[in-house]
Amino acid sequence: MIDVSQVVTIAGIDSSGGAGINADLKTFHNQKVYSATIVTGLTAQNTYGVQEILPTNKAFILAQFDSVFSDLEILAAKTGALFDTAQVEAVIQGLKKYKPKHLVVDPVMVAKGGAILLTREAIDLIKNELLPLAELVTPNLEEAEVMCGYKITDEKEILKALHDIQKLGAKNVLIKGGHGNGELVRDYLLMTDGSVSTYDSKRLLTERTHGTGDTLSSYITAHLALGEDLKEVMPKAKLFITEAISQTINVGHGHGPLNHWVAINEK
Repeated sequence: MIDVSQVVTIAGIDSSGGAGINADLKTFHNQKVYSATIVTGLTAQNTYGVQEILPTNKAFILAQFDSVFSDLEILAAKTGALFDTAQVEAVIQGLKKYKPKHLVVDPVMVAKGGAILLTREAIDLIKNELLPLAELVTPNLEEAEVMCGYKITDEKEILKALHDIQKLGAKNVLIKGGHGNGELVRDYLLMTDGSVSTYDSKRLLTERTHGTGDTLSSYITAHLALGEDLKEVMPKAKLFITEAISQTINVGHGHGPLNHWVAINEK
């Protein structure tokens, strides 16, 4: 019998397969951890966008928590799209009850076109009650702006945002630079000890980036479950994302998905 590290993704289903739980499961499988799922909602979507959503009711989310955590030995959890207030409340309740050792929060708040995806009440719940449970929160620049309440246009403001988000309770904060400008994509990681590390990659001119945030956060979650620390994981996570984008696959006609088959030299 083979022992495997077990994780859970708490997010929505992408009917076109590129993001959400679908991207998480592909990444977890690639990294050789076993993943359970707690589904917060269904979507009718494709590479052009989201056409319909069907959030999961609160009672059923809690039932999924009970089923998964009463049986499996979950070492790490990650959250993705939480849809609205009732779903956020249920996820917070479940996480407080079962207290997974590692929690990565991918605060899905802003659509690719810039539209805010959550109500103000749901955003406040994430900031005030979910982030204090998190070992790591992984906003992109637009999500960091929503969380901080101000525009982020330069490195000085990114560094301020890192500390302001950490003050909300998350132990470590990763602000991703993919939504910025310039030839380099720079990600900033603020650790619990106050140190800041940066991770650079060349900006790839492609629309095939659907599911990038989900994939990065699930890669990190997998390796936390495998017993690695954040500073050890981050260079590999950055390389994995870069390769998954650059080794593009021809799926869909809009913002296509990543290549979750890629392998990197992790030594």
